[in-house]
Amino acid sequence: MYENEIYGEQNHRNQGGDSGYFDHLSDSTASGVTEENPGKGSGAFQSQAVQAAAPEKRKKAGRVKKEKNRSERKGGVFRKFALSMGMGLCFGLFAGVGFYAIRMGTDQLADSRQEVPAESQTGETSGEVTPEMMQSIWSQLSDRINVNQTSYIQEDASDVVRQVMPAMVSIINNSTASTTSFWGQVYSRPVSYSGSGIIVAQKEDELLIVTNNHVVQGADSLEVTFIDGSTAEAVIKGLDSEMDLAVIAVKTDDLSDDTKNAITIATLGDSDDLVLGEPVIAIGNALGYGQSVSGGMVSALAREITMEDGSKGVFIQTDAAINPGNSGGALLNMKGEVVGINSSKIEGTEVEGMGYAIPITSASPIIAELMERQTRAQKVSDDERGYLGIETQYLDASTSQMFGIPQGAYVYSVSQGSGAEAAGLLHGDIIVSFEGQKISSADELSGALEYYRVGETVKLTVKRIINGEYQSVDLEVTLGQRPE
Repeated sequence: MYENEIYGEQNHRNQGGDSGYFDHLSDSTASGVTEENPGKGSGAFQSQAVQAAAPEKRKKAGRVKKEKNRSERKGGVFRKFALSMGMGLCFGLFAGVGFYAIRMGTDQLADSRQEVPAESQTGETSGEVTPEMMQSIWSQLSDRINVNQTSYIQEDASDVVRQVMPAMVSIINNSTASTTSFWGQVYSRPVSYSGSGIIVAQKEDELLIVTNNHVVQGADSLEVTFIDGSTAEAVIKGLDSEMDLAVIAVKTDDLSDDTKNAITIATLGDSDDLVLGEPVIAIGNALGYGQSVSGGMVSALAREITMEDGSKGVFIQTDAAINPGNSGGALLNMKGEVVGINSSKIEGTEVEGMGYAIPITSASPIIAELMERQTRAQKVSDDERGYLGIETQYLDASTSQMFGIPQGAYVYSVSQGSGAEAAGLLHGDIIVSFEGQKISSADELSGALEYYRVGETVKLTVKRIINGEYQSVDLEVTLGQRPE
């Protein structure tokens, strides 16, 4: 039966027919013969089954490959089409924006030509484009296109500086600095500090200059340089350490006629009229290089600042550059009036543009009082020098800081029957001010006394422990004769 079926199928194939049974046999039965039962059946049957199945497999694989290629071609065409459409849309968008901008610009120019003054249209200008016409066109275009502009206005201060510079001076403080070695030995060396000043008055025999107290503090000698480059020696006339103000005097006889003609007196303004954002000018002997000018604005008013010694002051804050050497110089308004006396600057890498000046309105009464004091140009001889009647003990800065003691002249003892005892000075008091001059050590107190005679009355400020803390006490002491 099996052989007859095969024989019949072969005859049918030879006649060009097709048999579904053989297809089934080639796909399943023949496969079972060659793979599952390789040991069964004849070799001729196996060969014929494989040969019969091979063409169909190739056809089937070809159909799959064609369908795959067709789907890939369809996907590629779609991507290319989408890309082309996207590029076309982008080009159209940019082209449209460009054409719209060109149309807008030409319309604006056309409108501007129509709005040119009548004389240009009648031919009176012979077709010439005037600056006024260009300005009108630009103004109209700016308004219609809505161009945003930022203007930086910087007022020319050269006239103000030229007016006030002859009233500015440079100050050199020649003094002696003391240092203590590891073994307790005290060494002295000469040092110089630079500062600035403002000429505020001139009397018959002296020229008066205002500056900061810390600029002239502890000076062995003071040297002033004027606008024409000439120099003269100055002496301290009055000090106010609390307000950090000082007035020094230069004898007019020490000035040449050329210098007298070159200098001027500064005009004092009113700092109460200042407003935030108002432009100001700072002039001073920055870093000791000579007079320099910087500009800025009022950043804050009535700014309370705590100083290094713990005292507090009220200042004008400005972003005008105030560097070492500018202290004592002028802060000016745009009228050339002195509205502040440059005093200090907050230093640090994280701080920029914070300078401070003493308001001239609060400083003026103190300046007027200091100018009326007696000028003490000459030291008094030893036999005429006044005597407080105290013994002081050396107190260095490190000891003061370690024990929380104010820095000054420490009163170790008070002599009986002396002016100090009569005034109420006590053991343990610390003298921090003498006639308005800040006292940081016993040596400074001794130096200040060299200018005062027996019988004169001086004002002292001392720090005294009251209720467990140091408080300020003001005393007036009449100087006596030093005992033999």
